[in-house]
Formats: sequence, C-alpha cells, structure tokens
Amino acid sequence: MLDFSDVGVAHAIQLAVAPVFLRSGIGAILMVMTNRLGRIIDRARVLEERLDNASTELHPALRTDLATLSRRAKLISCAITLCTATALLVCTVIAVLFLTAFLRFDLSIPVALLFIAAMLAFFLGLLWFLREIYVATVNLRIGPR
Repeated sequence: MLDFSDVGVAHAIQLAVAPVFLRSGIGAILMVMTNRLGRIIDRARVLEERLDNASTELHPALRTDLATLSRRAKLISCAITLCTATALLVCTVIAVLFLTAFLRFDLSIPVALLFIAAMLAFFLGLLWFLREIYVATVNLRIGPR
C-alpha cells in the first residue's frame, strides 16, 4: 500500500506544480491557435464561394488570397502540432516525476531530457505561429482594393 504522507510523493507533487501550470499555459496558446485556424478555414470557404461566382478578372486576386490562406493554414497547423507535442511531453514529465516518487528511482536525466525536448518543441511551435502572423500581416489589406 502506498503511503501518501511519504516525503517522496510530497516532493514529487511540489516538483510537478510548475509543469502543470506550464501545461495550462500551453493549452491557452493552443486555443488561440485553433481559433486562428478556424478563422482561416472560414475565410477560405467564403473566398472559394466568391470564386465560383466571380468574374474572370477577379479570379487571380481570389486565387492569390486563397494561396495565402493555404500557406497560413499549413503554418498554424504545424504550430498546433508542435505545441500539442509540447503538452504531451510536459504531461510525460509530470508522470515521470510521480513515478520517481513511487518507484524510488533517480530519473532526473530523463526528466531533464523530456523537459528540454518540450521547450524545443514549444520554441519551434511559437516560431511557426510567429511566421503565420507575419504572413497574415504582410498580406493584410484594409480598405477598398
């Protein structure tokens, strides 16, 4: 039977608090990214509908806009994938921290490696997110065309 008054488990809970908050923050960022992807998809559907009914002189502009939206969707999808991988790695860190308390093994090196992998995936996810924002703002047109 496990004794939850054990100092090892209490220490594991203390160590797991920071990754839990990190995972919550990643969840919030994922929500922002998925909302952006949804808006990109909605806008692409509107433009595709307009393309079907548009005159031939409007086709190049609509196709350019659709190509930009396609690029943005690919970038944000990659960012979502990387941030989801980050969340999974952080969850693994938390699980391993608890396993170290229960099994009494020193798994500090695997925990460190998992955390480094999580931060690398998060860095790359944010970098792809930044690229998507850049593509969106470079192609931003306000007002009549």
